[in-house]
Amino acid sequence: MPPEANVLYQQACTLEYQHNYNDAIAKVLEAIKIAGEDALLYTKLAGLYSDTDQYDKAIEAYNTVVKLRPDDAFVYISIGNIYETQAKYIQALEAYNQALKIFPQYKYNYLNIANVQYQMNDYKAAIENYTKFLETYSNHKEARESLANAYLASKEPDKAVEEYAKLYEADSVKFKDFANYGLALFQTKNYAKAVEFLEKAVEKDPDSLTSHISLALSYQELEKDELALKEYQTVFEQAPNLHSVRFDYANLLADMGKNGEAIAQYKIYVTHYPKDVRAYKNLGLVYKRMNDFENTIANYEKAIALDGDDVNLKKELANCYHMKKDYMTALKYYDEVLQVKPDDYDTKVNKAIAFHALNRYDDAIELYKEILSQKPNPVVEGNLTDALIAQGEVDLNANNFTKAQEEFEQAVARGAKDSFAYYGLAKAYRANGVNDKAAEFYEKAVSMAPDKVLYSNEYAEFIAETSAAAAAAAAKAETAAETAGAETTPVTTPINTQNPEDGKLPSISLENGEDENVVNVANTDKSKDLILKGDENYRKDEFDEALKNYKSALKINPNDEVTLLKIGNIYKLQDDNNKALDFYKKAIFVNPDYTDGWFNLGLVYANDNNIDKSMECFNKVIGLNAEYAYAYYALAIAYEGEDNKEAAIKNYQLFLKYNKDTSMVKVVEDRINSLQ
Repeated sequence: MPPEANVLYQQACTLEYQHNYNDAIAKVLEAIKIAGEDALLYTKLAGLYSDTDQYDKAIEAYNTVVKLRPDDAFVYISIGNIYETQAKYIQALEAYNQALKIFPQYKYNYLNIANVQYQMNDYKAAIENYTKFLETYSNHKEARESLANAYLASKEPDKAVEEYAKLYEADSVKFKDFANYGLALFQTKNYAKAVEFLEKAVEKDPDSLTSHISLALSYQELEKDELALKEYQTVFEQAPNLHSVRFDYANLLADMGKNGEAIAQYKIYVTHYPKDVRAYKNLGLVYKRMNDFENTIANYEKAIALDGDDVNLKKELANCYHMKKDYMTALKYYDEVLQVKPDDYDTKVNKAIAFHALNRYDDAIELYKEILSQKPNPVVEGNLTDALIAQGEVDLNANNFTKAQEEFEQAVARGAKDSFAYYGLAKAYRANGVNDKAAEFYEKAVSMAPDKVLYSNEYAEFIAETSAAAAAAAAKAETAAETAGAETTPVTTPINTQNPEDGKLPSISLENGEDENVVNVANTDKSKDLILKGDENYRKDEFDEALKNYKSALKINPNDEVTLLKIGNIYKLQDDNNKALDFYKKAIFVNPDYTDGWFNLGLVYANDNNIDKSMECFNKVIGLNAEYAYAYYALAIAYEGEDNKEAAIKNYQLFLKYNKDTSMVKVVEDRINSLQ
């Protein structure tokens, strides 16, 4: 550098030290007129422009330095810093990557790259570079905090917990990120420890709604209902219009047996979120608990209107109509269930009972026999016998004697204890001219029910018709009366209904005369028990046991899309994307309109960098439910990755429109501002 230029450079440095940046810039520009090829002068000029927020001029000056010193990695790092300050993350990343090519030994550049990738929501890449940086600078607090936050944002809460734990153990006094640590613990189902840190979070920041909500949910999972209730009350005191939380609040009230309050909260929630199927289902459950079947049905019908493919809900609805003795409507829903699940055992049993209750005995008989061909069932065995007797009586009265004979014969062969089966068979044989058999079964009927005058009189009449000796007929009748046993009262009506107020379903008379509720059969209970055990294992991070119980439940009900999703979620947590994909695909195969299944499938594709497939899934979710907020969020991130700012902004705005998560509002607004 010529002496004249050097004097000007030194003067500029003095002016910079005095914070007189404009005059310093002027001195450097004079020096450049003298020594226009000196990279040091342009470097100083770029720094002064950057200090005065004249970023475009700073970039222009640094670009000149690049031309003069193309192998200077730190110039690219300075360029990256400016772009990062301007939230031009793509350009910043390009500059930092160029510096990395030139000077890969400069490990601090990994931190620069990771920070930009985090801002771009490319959490997987950010995690990789934070990890590389921390391999050299393991005690760098800010980098570890960012790594923990990246794990949390990328839905890897278990790894986030590990990083937050390292920070807390290193310096518990200066540790401040209680809210995120507590949230990560909550997401890993470690509710007790989550409470510990979330309590510190709300103590540190009493106005943090996110912390209060997470604390309430943690208390709720620990069944510390009163503490959870207090947290929800705090949330609504601070934000009375935060209606997205009312669903969980209503669930808590319902679990506490505060049915009226729960109903009130569900109603407020559905006013603001009228398309949330879960709310109508839960409302229906609360009303069902109160034996208010009218409102139970009304809410289940609303849920069906929103999600017409929910087979399990249709089963519930059919059962409610069954309990109301509206068998025709129950049959409608049983048929809809069987269209999707033609081998659903419980539904077949209930459908047969509905036929029976409607006196459609032939239909009931056919279905009972089909059910028994699948597996033994003592209740169905008894019902079939009753239905055969009832249909036999119908055919007997209609003079269809041959058909009646066949039906009574089947009932008797099944060991019928109803004397009418034997009396009816005697009448059918008599009408068909099989007199020896008629006499045999008249005798049997009289012996079973000696006090039934009708049987004795008709038997005597039959004897009189078939015997020339009236005295012999009288003697035979007398002998039959003397040898008769104790009376067994016949079942004249096949359906023995119970008082609807006792909460049980109508049932068919059993062989011992007792009633049994057959709508909720053992297999259904077993499946539900297995799923509940699996859920408990999941909450305790016992994933292998959870998988075992969920898969056992699937053997009973292989078309349960929710359980398929739960299995996929466990494999996703275990980073086994192939198995996660398999079970998510099974969930949407079972229920092609299952939005959560499509969304989780999209996330796995995104984790595998299969962006096209992931976007197809997210668009499918929106097609099924236009208010599924996080599908827009996921699409926005994907479009950002493709540098399609217009589409990214549009989807971020749609996320804000339908979003229920207040903690995400500021994050997304910042993303939109950075893209505009």
